Amino acid sequence: MWKQEFHQTGKLIRFILKRDRLRLPIWLVSLVFLTMITASSFTELYHSQEERQAMAETMRNPAMTAMVGPGYGLDNYTVGAMMSHQMLLFSAVLVAIMNILLIVRHTRTDEEEGRIELIRSLPVGRASTLTASLVVLLAANILLALLIGVGLYSMRIESMDLNGSLLYGAALGATGIFFSAVTALFAQLSQHSRGAVGYSMTVLGLSYLLRAIGDVSNETLSWFSPLGWATGTKAYVANDWGPVVLAGVISIIITAGVLYLNRLRDLGSGFLPSNPGKKHASLLLLSPLGLALRLQRTSIISWAIGMYLLGVSYGSVLGDLESFFASSDIMNDMLPPVEGLSLTEQFLTMIMAVISMICTVPALLFMLKVKGEEKQSRTEHLLSRAVSRWKLLGSYALLSSFFSFVMILLAVTGLWSASVSTMEDPIAFLSLFKGAVVYLPAIWVMIGTAIFLIGLVPSLTSLSLLYLGYSFFIVYLGGMMQFPEWLSSLSPFGHVPQIPMEDFNLTAVLLLLGVSAILTAAGFAGYRRRDITG
Repeated sequence: MWKQEFHQTGKLIRFILKRDRLRLPIWLVSLVFLTMITASSFTELYHSQEERQAMAETMRNPAMTAMVGPGYGLDNYTVGAMMSHQMLLFSAVLVAIMNILLIVRHTRTDEEEGRIELIRSLPVGRASTLTASLVVLLAANILLALLIGVGLYSMRIESMDLNGSLLYGAALGATGIFFSAVTALFAQLSQHSRGAVGYSMTVLGLSYLLRAIGDVSNETLSWFSPLGWATGTKAYVANDWGPVVLAGVISIIITAGVLYLNRLRDLGSGFLPSNPGKKHASLLLLSPLGLALRLQRTSIISWAIGMYLLGVSYGSVLGDLESFFASSDIMNDMLPPVEGLSLTEQFLTMIMAVISMICTVPALLFMLKVKGEEKQSRTEHLLSRAVSRWKLLGSYALLSSFFSFVMILLAVTGLWSASVSTMEDPIAFLSLFKGAVVYLPAIWVMIGTAIFLIGLVPSLTSLSLLYLGYSFFIVYLGGMMQFPEWLSSLSPFGHVPQIPMEDFNLTAVLLLLGVSAILTAAGFAGYRRRDITG
């Protein structure tokens, strides 16, 4: 009986590998390249132990701990310790996203689009498609772990031995395996691919938030986060393999539950109840804008709560950050005084950049929903009625632009409300708001890029998310790794004045608004002329 459940799994594995013959290698090569180039940059930038220890002092503060994880080995900040501290968590998040997107692609999305029903009409086991997807991602994560582990060791950096390098890779692989299992679970529970992605991304976001709070205030909390397991390996410092084993065991348990649930449910259904909706449509649904808002209502609420909690998590460490700066002579020497600004206010500029780019993620997802609806052949039905293309695309553009402001407002509100209770002399809300809202033009450039791709090159719309990833990497790590200035200038976020450290630059803001307008206009013109494809 069980043999029949998994019949033809091998052929389906080969089928998935053929479908992802470009997508999967691009993910793996990108992750390995990012890891190798970062390790190489650390060796070139910090030649002496004194330089590395100076960097270690900047990483001791609570805000950096919340962002990149606990700093194991700060007293002897070798290149290996630096690599593990500053890159492991960031890489683990990318690996988790890779697994979430690929698992949903081969499970719930294929189910929605009727591919699995077609496959099951052939002599294929009931659990074969799900098992094939899990096996492919398992192999991909193991391969990624080996490539990164062997690659780091092959660089022959003194502080990066074989055991630490393999553990670094294994921590990333284990994180990927865990999130592939979690995503497969939500693919059984939810009736839609967007639900499976949404729930999985929520788990990832909560894992990051729980780890941040735990790393700053209570280390025990970090052990309830899968991202906390990755940083808990202490690669190149203590080399603890326990968290990798823990992640593997829990992944096996979740996978067993996933296979059991898959056996119970009917094709196309989910275990979480789905709201059948009202018998008659509300007035809100009589317009493209209302429909776009209704389709993304749950996502908007979820992201709004997440952005507020993100602000709270950063605001909760500002009091500790203030105390850290007051007691650190090295930090006072490294950050020259700016008249009228505290060291905490100076450091907030980096936090604002990170928050603004995270707020860009939901804005882009709201915009890209129009392409998802087109792919599901729902757009043709709308345009066959008295609905213009410009009005349809404009509804999503307006929604995306407006809620980009809302997300920033909520994040700043959370940051301010938490800082009031932790700081002796809280920063004024208006100062925080000015430092964050100045990033809106850059966010609108990202939205304009998405509109441009939707209108002119719809097959490449995912490049807008890739562009955001590039921006995050350059801005987030550019200062620490001292990248050339021109790399930062390729991102709209590299042109934003860092208020209050810098004066408001009207020219830069107008330039960003102009680029956003040009991209948006070109996208609308292209969308009006091109064919609508299902």
